[in-house]
Amino acid sequence: MTGKTVLILGGGIGGLVAANELRRLLPKEHRIMLVEKNPQHAFAPSFLWLMTGDRQPEQITRDVRQLVRPGVELVLSEAQAIDLSNRRVQTSAQTLNYDYLIVALGAELAPGAIPGLAESAQTYYTFDGAAKLRDALQNFAGGKVAVVVSALPYKCPGAPHEGAMLIANTLRQRGLSDKVEVHLFTPEPQPMPVAGPVLGDAVKQMLADRGVAFHPLHKLTQVDSTAHEIAFDGKESFRYDLLVAIPPHRGPRIAQEGGMTNEAGWIPVDRTTLQTKHENVYAIGDATAISIPGRWKPDVPMMLPKAGVFAHAQAEVVARRIAAEIAGTSGRDNFPGIGYCMLEAGESLAGFAYGNFFAEPSPQIELHKLGKSWHLGKVLFEQWWLSPYGLKRETLRLALSLGGRTLGIPISI
Repeated sequence: MTGKTVLILGGGIGGLVAANELRRLLPKEHRIMLVEKNPQHAFAPSFLWLMTGDRQPEQITRDVRQLVRPGVELVLSEAQAIDLSNRRVQTSAQTLNYDYLIVALGAELAPGAIPGLAESAQTYYTFDGAAKLRDALQNFAGGKVAVVVSALPYKCPGAPHEGAMLIANTLRQRGLSDKVEVHLFTPEPQPMPVAGPVLGDAVKQMLADRGVAFHPLHKLTQVDSTAHEIAFDGKESFRYDLLVAIPPHRGPRIAQEGGMTNEAGWIPVDRTTLQTKHENVYAIGDATAISIPGRWKPDVPMMLPKAGVFAHAQAEVVARRIAAEIAGTSGRDNFPGIGYCMLEAGESLAGFAYGNFFAEPSPQIELHKLGKSWHLGKVLFEQWWLSPYGLKRETLRLALSLGGRTLGIPISI
């Protein structure tokens, strides 16, 4: 058998899972190459805990080399151009040829897309931003906090609500309850609209119970940093003392330049196979555009949310499909559209949402009420994910013995 090269762009959750699963499935004559520009991997789901001071930076970062299976070739450089016709990728260090390509580059943040936002807003959507916001919260003396979803789509549908609740809890613990207002603004009609009105109402109640004022249908247009004021399309402006933003997102630049994206800048893929329109080219995770049943508005189809849980599952599907094709076997996995997330609310409490996003006529999602077990589940998953690759099985066994089975979620190892 002639050896094949599978090239994976991006060492986030999807890229790491795809690389490790392919290396597990394929014989050594096939090359698995992972291109990632950052030598340090930061676990994004823990950025919220970095913001609150419950984690230190070194607790949620690992050398990427620790997280890959032996035999995965790690290329520490930036992917700069994709040449689909010649099946090669130009990086900042070299040109790499491939037989199969997996694009797992995620979504890029673009705070500059809204006038005044980059100069004015804090964010917990980046590692450095979460650390900076932690210091801002510790020094905050009181006033109005505006947490703003600045544009759609964005990563992790629950994160804006989690962030608002955790900010309120952090300031409450500092004894500022009577001196602080926390407001959450979003252009959406309800929290997590893809999950339906029942779950949306439940999340609104969670916010209200924690003193967070929720403002739907507020589309941010600009920020006046001098006046500390945010303006919305067709709504009254709001004066803030601390502005925390979920910045606008955009698809990977090199995918757009390579002719892989739709008009919005995201990569269309088959929703079950994750194949693009290009032969032997797949895309997974936040970079993709996947339509799902139902409508957000009468004329606007709903899209699969951008979340690590989907990137993880999609990576496994693509890895198994590529391995089966190389081996010439008939087995072909399909992505089922199943997803879940824990909604952190503070005080070691979390809710848990789980469901089928491909269900007809619209996604079927359930929200389990707040409990400490869901928070524990997130902590255990964090520890499993950040374990050096050789210790993952041992860590998972320990997590399960400590109660991780309360999640009810299969985790590949």
